[in-house]
Amino acid sequence: MAGKYFEELEVDMVFEHLPHRTVTEADNLLFSTMTHNPQPLHLDAEFAKQSQHGQILVNSLYTLGLIIGLSVGDTTLGTTIGNLGMENTEFPNPVFIGDTLRARTRIVDKRESKTKLDRGIVWFEHVGINQRDEVVCECLRKGMMIRVQA
Repeated sequence: MAGKYFEELEVDMVFEHLPHRTVTEADNLLFSTMTHNPQPLHLDAEFAKQSQHGQILVNSLYTLGLIIGLSVGDTTLGTTIGNLGMENTEFPNPVFIGDTLRARTRIVDKRESKTKLDRGIVWFEHVGINQRDEVVCECLRKGMMIRVQA
């Protein structure tokens, strides 16, 4: 698998993920409607024109999901048991339709499981950056990773 096992992830490792992804109107529309989020800032161009942004604002939970999703191939593809939580999630700048986002991940911490020898816990710091080099998303994610040496 492309993902890294617990033993392969070291504190302070940094991944610059490829590919990058341009956010489309369809991405935002589908995500917002599939999650039953009727916020007109995400769905109504005329309403959004009157907002401080002057245009549709991409759903922040889509942004979070995309940034984490962009990291999977390099970090957890086939080597994770699951997410344990996310914290310190922030969106310091807005994302608009047509923005191209890239993701960077740093391994912040890790430890072996105290109860199960076949796994360990890793803290991933994900950062999403747009084409203007503005940070649009930051998140600390805790994942349960498979250990090959139990």
